[in-house]
Amino acid sequence: MEPFGKEAESIDVGARLRQLRDERDVSMRALARRSGLSANALSMIERGLTSPSVSTLSKLANALQVPVTAFFRQEPSREKVVFRKSSERTRVSFLRGVIEGLGGESFTGRVEAFLLTLENGGSSGPSHMLHSGHELVFVMRGVLEYEVEGTRYVLEAGDSLLFSSQMNHRWRNSGGSVVNAIIVISGFDENERPSEYHVAAVFDKPGEDLPEPQEV
Repeated sequence: MEPFGKEAESIDVGARLRQLRDERDVSMRALARRSGLSANALSMIERGLTSPSVSTLSKLANALQVPVTAFFRQEPSREKVVFRKSSERTRVSFLRGVIEGLGGESFTGRVEAFLLTLENGGSSGPSHMLHSGHELVFVMRGVLEYEVEGTRYVLEAGDSLLFSSQMNHRWRNSGGSVVNAIIVISGFDENERPSEYHVAAVFDKPGEDLPEPQEV
């Protein structure tokens, strides 16, 4: 799953959850009640005994009233020029995939870019996403399906897709090899973090098919 053979920076989600809960003076039992998760499951996450799916993180984010990116992204200083070594990327691992930031979280402009790596069956989940801005997808390896407003686009290595992000969209790897794709989102609203919609959409049900859309 490491396309460039280097270990990217990983975030201690359990420690971040405990920090966010402590900052808001929310007990384990209260968070369990708000999120619909068991206190035992929360305890295991905080102690690093289990890794939560991002759908679980989305429930916790809603319960704590924070963006889901609060679990994996430290608030960095903003720079006009951002250089990232491959070993310095922040990443979020989920079932059958990895999302790695490419520096947009530290950039002064309204551009976010991330590297998406998907194993066979990896998907953004059954729910559509939409957010402000424009989205460019470029596939470097494998076959990536993108559904935009009910139309399915099949992108192979070297193919690209550009669309308004305010249209319902989602993605999946239904092929037999790993997918590597770069997704760039630009022109979004000033206070929005569009990458969090992609992270929050990821779910933990492998192999679930997208409803049959119209063919391009």
